[in-house]
Amino acid sequence: MRIEEIPLKEIRRPLPRENDQAKVAALMQSIKEIGLLEPIDVLEVDGKFYGFSGCHRFEAVQRLGYETIRCKVRRATRSVLASHLA
Repeated sequence: MRIEEIPLKEIRRPLPRENDQAKVAALMQSIKEIGLLEPIDVLEVDGKFYGFSGCHRFEAVQRLGYETIRCKVRRATRSVLASHLA
């Protein structure tokens, strides 16, 4: 696993989720004041990035207009990706 800044536009979020907007707003304020403390987790499969967690942090950073987000990147196979989508 490695920590890396990845452009938001390169992270696919295949499972739609409704976020708590109050939590997103609070995260936006925190990120503006002290930065993103906890990277989101992404899988790297065949050079593409997939995010399944960190939905509130992802939306907060996106709404703040950031172009990248700090990620914990774990390489995975297509079968691991398929298990996340099941």
